[in-house]
Amino acid sequence: RMIRIAAFLAVLVVVCSGESCTAPAITPSAYTSFLTSDRLTRLFPLQSVTLYADVNGRQFPVTRGQDVGKYQVSWSLPHKQASSGTYQVKFFDEESYSALRKAQRNNEDVNAIQPLFSVNIDHRGAWSGPWVSTEVLAALIGILVYYMAFSAKSTIQA
Repeated sequence: RMIRIAAFLAVLVVVCSGESCTAPAITPSAYTSFLTSDRLTRLFPLQSVTLYADVNGRQFPVTRGQDVGKYQVSWSLPHKQASSGTYQVKFFDEESYSALRKAQRNNEDVNAIQPLFSVNIDHRGAWSGPWVSTEVLAALIGILVYYMAFSAKSTIQA
């Protein structure tokens, strides 16, 4: 019985004496994510078509939903690159997508390749916080209330 207690204490000491990370390397990053989905039953009523999307010269695969004709594409950008404005998302089928990639490889004009359709996404920009922090606003309101109370007290005493 004593051996079990000694073994338990030895294991406890080994487990508890682990080193902690004194200087962890944390790299924060902020991204803005976009998601667009559309029902394309009028364009492709009978079949599920493989689609690709082009956003500002970057291509992304379009995922197909469980519903027939339901597609969506998503992408993300660092906050500083995700400026406010309208993003045009161009959709291509396999044939036009391969023509687009070929034009990019050969440094040809990619605007000559017509997409199947395009969707405009309005983005208001990434939120960077309030202009004035709440602590500063609370301090200013406190100073204003104190000034008004002190002024009222001085008027009453005069």
